[in-house]
Formats: sequence, C-alpha cells, structure tokens
Amino acid sequence: MRYFKFLLFSLITLSPVLAHSQAVDTLLTLQQCIDIAIKHNLDVRKSELQLQSAKVDKNQAKENLLPSINGQIDHGINNGRSLNQVDYTYVNASTKFANYNANANLTLFSGLQNLNKIKQTSLAYQAGEMDLQQAKDLVTINTITAYLQVLNNTEALSQVQNQLEVSKKQLDRLDILEKQGANKQPNDFYDLKGTYADNQVTYVNAKATLQTSKLNLLQILNIPYRPEIRFEKVSGAEILQQNGTSDQIYQTALAQLAYVKAATLRRQSAEKGVAFAKGALSPTISLFGGLNTTYSSATKVSDVDNSTIPYRDQLKNNFNNNFGVTVRIPILNFWQNRNKITLAKIDLQNYKYVEENTKIQLRQNVEQAYLNMTNALERYAALQDQVKAYAESFRIAEIRFNAGVLTSVDYVLAKNYLDRANLNLINARYDCYIYNKILDYYQGHLAL
Repeated sequence: MRYFKFLLFSLITLSPVLAHSQAVDTLLTLQQCIDIAIKHNLDVRKSELQLQSAKVDKNQAKENLLPSINGQIDHGINNGRSLNQVDYTYVNASTKFANYNANANLTLFSGLQNLNKIKQTSLAYQAGEMDLQQAKDLVTINTITAYLQVLNNTEALSQVQNQLEVSKKQLDRLDILEKQGANKQPNDFYDLKGTYADNQVTYVNAKATLQTSKLNLLQILNIPYRPEIRFEKVSGAEILQQNGTSDQIYQTALAQLAYVKAATLRRQSAEKGVAFAKGALSPTISLFGGLNTTYSSATKVSDVDNSTIPYRDQLKNNFNNNFGVTVRIPILNFWQNRNKITLAKIDLQNYKYVEENTKIQLRQNVEQAYLNMTNALERYAALQDQVKAYAESFRIAEIRFNAGVLTSVDYVLAKNYLDRANLNLINARYDCYIYNKILDYYQGHLAL
C-alpha cells in the first residue's frame, strides 16, 4: 500500500514535467531544427575530429623547434670473453655492467624546414576550421530548405482541405435539392460528387506529400520519424528581391564562403609544403651534448687487490660529458629529397586545380540559383494576378450556379482553375523564399 501511494505521488509530481517535455518535443522551431541537425550530423562530427588532428599536427610542428633530450639506462650480464667498458681490457668471466647516458640535440638550421612546416600546418588547420564551418553551413541550408518545404506542404494541405470543404458544402446543398426534387439539372449532383471525390484524392496525396517532407527533414535532423511532430511557422517569410547582380553575389561568395576559403588555404599550405621539401637539400646545423657514466663488476681496485671498486665510486669516477656542433650535408640519398620536392609540386598543382574548380562550380551554382530566384519571383507575380482573376471568376460562377443559370461543368472548371492557381501560388511563394536562402548561403550569411 505504501509503495502504491509513493508511485501515485511520483506520477502526479512528474506529470507536468512529462507534459512539458512532450509539448516541446512535438513542436520544433527552425532554430531548434538547425541546432539538432548540427549536433547529430556525422559529417560535422567528422570535420571536428579532422580539425583536432590538424591542431595536433600544428602543435607538433611548433614543438619541433624544441631540443630533443633522451636518457638511457642499461643493466646486464656478460658471460664469457667480453670487453670491460671501464678499463677496456678483456675478461673471461661472468660480469655485471651498467651504462647511464643522457643526450640532447638542438637543430639550429635545416633549410628553414621547421618554420615552413609550422606555416604549412597552420594553414592546414585554418582550412580545417573552414571545413567545419562549411559542414555546418551545408547542414543549415539543407535544414532550412527541408523545413520550408514542410511549411509549404502544410499550407498546401490546408488549401486542399479548404477546397474539400467548399466541394462538400456545395455537394450537401445539391443533395438536399436532389432529395426534394428541386434540382433542375440531375447531372449537377453527380458532377459535384465526382469533383468532391477528386478533391478527396488530392487531399490524400497532399497529406502523403507532407508526411514525406517531414520524414526528409527528420532524417536530416537524424532523429526517429514521428508523424505527430509539428513545426512552427517562420515569421517574416516575406518575398524579398535579392540586391545586386549574379556577379556581385559571386564576388561576395568568393570572399565569404567557407569552402572557397578552405580551397585557398589548402593551396597556400601546399606552397609551404614545397618550400619544406626544398629545405631538405640544405645543410643541417645542430648542437649536441651528452652525459655518460659506466659500471663493471670486472673492474678491480688494483692488480694486487682483486676487490671490485664500489658501484657509486665507479659511476662517479667514470662520469664524462661531451658537446659540440654537427653539420650534416646531404650529398646523395637515392634522390629521395628531389623526388619529395617533385611530389610536393604535384600536390601543389592538384590543390591549384581544386581551388580553380571550386571557383568555377561556385560561379555556375550562383548563376543557377540567381536565375531560379528571378524566375520564381516572376512566376509568383504572375500567379498573384492569376489568383485574383480566378477568384473573381469563381465567385461569379458560384452565384450563377446557385441561381441555376450555370452548368455544373462550367462551375467545376472555374473551381478547378482557382484551386490549381492557389496551390501554384503557395509553391511559388516558398520557392522564392528557398532560393532567397540559397543565395544568402552563397553570400555567407544565413539569417533566419
């Protein structure tokens, strides 16, 4: 009984929280969709990992300027005839030995390889940042486009539902007249009944189209599909004419778009890669230094006294150090260095082609999007006039049909013309808004 009371109390307490969670879960805004899509998108996560890897490469290139310091300790046993490393005499016995050494090396000059490597990896890291931003931009524009398509299909479904209601009202009126025997044209009832059935089919298709667009959006968000999820209307979804020409938008895209910047940065990084490879042909100048000491159980105090010199005393007595300058001059190394230069130049040429091709594709995409936007605006303006004309035509046709002076065929034609024009107007309006957002993307600002 006590458990049941506790369970009941918990359900009552948590019910407002669960209700709020469900409400939030079933109504999503555009910004929420974008945030969810970016968070769940695997391409974005992959770009983040690649950026982390590029950061490690950049840090390593800087850390290569530091000296290298290494220590080594050897302890072992020699059996049989071996060289005593302390007094350099041969002994034929089982001896214990120990070696301690520490070495340091600092490169002073290597054909500016380290500096060029730092610049190369830094540029590659900046390119990785642009790749990450590009991945987020692509997810954002895809989410916006899919979101607007859902709103478009939602509004289209509402329009189809209104058409269905108009047909139902007219069909109910004729049904009453038919039962009363007051219907002057018997075929009118069946013509309207067929029109109503056609509207029902259109409604089913529009509903299926809406669910398909929802599925597409939720797949972009990478969350499970649920038909009950609703999406908030976008405020201020007005039709805007893009300022500037296609070439002006292209020039802005060259300076603002992330993947264009990434292509340029990778080409610059490849240029530093060539300089890095050429540096291997130059002499390398470095400082070195070391500390060493040894121990051997075969080292005796004297020929008379066969006792072994103590461990610590040997380490102290055998301690030595060294330091100096090393100059390494590459003369012939199987042509490896020159082949590496050739490969670096090939990589550079490849990145130049990638950069050029990126700009060409960008221009083509901007021109296509701008043309689509222009055509959509013209289509939207023409459809506005068409809807006004067909709306007035249908109003007159409905009055005349109700008065019995217009055939059902003419009435159905007038209604179909208006229905089709209204749906086309909805599609054209959202086409304008979608193309507008695509051009915003090319200009580097995706304002919601």
